[in-house]
Amino acid sequence: MADPSPSDHDWHVVESVTEYETGWYTGGYDLVELPDGREKRYYWAELPPAVVILAVVDDPASFGLPGEGRSVAMVEQFRPTIRELCYELPAGIVEDGESYAEAGARELEEEVGLVAESVELIEDFWCSTGVLRHERGIAWAEGFSVGARELDGNEFLDVKTVPVESALDLARSGPANDATLEGLLLAEADGLL
Repeated sequence: MADPSPSDHDWHVVESVTEYETGWYTGGYDLVELPDGREKRYYWAELPPAVVILAVVDDPASFGLPGEGRSVAMVEQFRPTIRELCYELPAGIVEDGESYAEAGARELEEEVGLVAESVELIEDFWCSTGVLRHERGIAWAEGFSVGARELDGNEFLDVKTVPVESALDLARSGPANDATLEGLLLAEADGLL
């Protein structure tokens, strides 16, 4: 007899248990009935949706940003989880009632000091589906004016710009960041870079 196909099984959740809540994310497990009748715990961490915002500026200095020429706006920040200083695209949590585009516009102004005339969602997807319940959107911003940076109390980051032609190479160098790579690759695939 052939093994059952995953699509032929109803994947019954026997129980779902939240083991801890941190204020940042919730963690626990689902006890799931497998196609062969056994039960297995699948552990998960649930985070709110997040947005990554991609902004390319033609003349960073005209907005009070470092750099020159057509450049990607990025931030440099220390990530305690991996104990590394990282170059990343600006990003943040989508607040209740916000779309990915609205959250992206807000994060771009808060972290970089740019107000976007228009922001559109490039793609949204689930991240690390083997362990996370976390949705992410990648947004593209255009038409800028100078805004006011307003960092969260736990954000310590510097605004950087990276020439478009070297942004992907920088993102691929250590320490590489999934959200930054995703954003640059999707924008490149859509002909935006």
